[in-house]
Amino acid sequence: MPYLNVRLSMAESADIAEKIVSVLMTHTSDILGKKPEVTSIAIDFVAPELWFVGGTSVKSQSAVTFYLDIKVTEGTNTKAEKSHYVNNVFSDIQNILGPITPASYIVIHDVRGDAWGFQGKTQEYRFIQAQSL
Repeated sequence: MPYLNVRLSMAESADIAEKIVSVLMTHTSDILGKKPEVTSIAIDFVAPELWFVGGTSVKSQSAVTFYLDIKVTEGTNTKAEKSHYVNNVFSDIQNILGPITPASYIVIHDVRGDAWGFQGKTQEYRFIQAQSL
């Protein structure tokens, strides 16, 4: 049950959005083991002249930058899985966008199971209900 929010420093493009979603769905499912049917992704485009790296607009740097914020339930992924995910997602997004700034970030938040959920039930509630007594 991950939620992903992606920001890209470029003009809006449905084609780019679809390519990014495809990469994220693949890696989020294959590497992190998340269910595609409850994976939610939002993509925001930010004008390059309004995104700054090192105090200089990305537009003047002849590159693109991105930020991926993903929330997963705490304890459901290992350090190795998260490292593999960050490496593969970064590489694939770079293949889609071309040159990107080194200050393109991927942040994986481990959220406690009692602090979030979907369909009105927390992840902790789902865990407890799945236990046999």
